[in-house]
Amino acid sequence: MRLTTMVLAGGLVLTLTGCGVAETAGQVSNAASTAAVCTDAIRIATANPDLTNPQAAADKAHAAADELTGLASKAANTTAADAINGLATTMRETTVDDLVKTPAAWVQKKADQVAALTKACAG
Repeated sequence: MRLTTMVLAGGLVLTLTGCGVAETAGQVSNAASTAAVCTDAIRIATANPDLTNPQAAADKAHAAADELTGLASKAANTTAADAINGLATTMRETTVDDLVKTPAAWVQKKADQVAALTKACAG
């Protein structure tokens, strides 16, 4: 009886320890996936549009918005996901007029959101 109790207790300790390891591994995996998502999001967001062809630049911004939305859904960190979604919204709402009439304002808004994304990804 005593040996059975010791074996059961040992098994319980191993099971609980295994859960802690799995939880830690999950946290590391989430951090790694968020880092990868952030890297991809920043790469997409910092691609320079060709403002000499506003229609193509707007189309590229819309395609980038779709990519960013997909990445946001993969981010384990909700702060990073929110920042990616905010950037995606800006890209999705980009118009040819934005790029023709107020390109500096559009670039500044996007730069501010990339900075917020970088901060969210670092935290």
